[in-house]
Amino acid sequence: MIKWKDDYLLGIEVIDEQHKELFRIVESAYALLKNDFLTDKYDRIIAIIEDLKNYAVFHFKTEEEYMQKIGYRRFLSHKVQHDDFLEKVSKIDLESVDAKQDQYLLDILEFALNWIDKHILQTDKTII
Repeated sequence: MIKWKDDYLLGIEVIDEQHKELFRIVESAYALLKNDFLTDKYDRIIAIIEDLKNYAVFHFKTEEEYMQKIGYRRFLSHKVQHDDFLEKVSKIDLESVDAKQDQYLLDILEFALNWIDKHILQTDKTII
């Protein structure tokens, strides 16, 4: 599983700390996926989805305020990526989660890991 490393640092303490929170959410999703003793993971999956939504709303607000403060020239395209993330997480059909619990966990992990790779390591690095 992916682990936090200094390559993910932007050097903006508040944003770096919030990015670490995303790693904690991803780690909890991975641990739940690997837990073969739980037969019904629905409530925990819903909690992870809620954590992801809450994280995104809070983090994106912080990051967008920072970008505006420094006059970041790619603000609008960056914000579009944030909005797309929130839309995707918000559109998860919670009723369908119950029938395919491990598949939804895999989908969440794939989505979050792709976000870390493409957005944090690439797009966010252009802020600095």
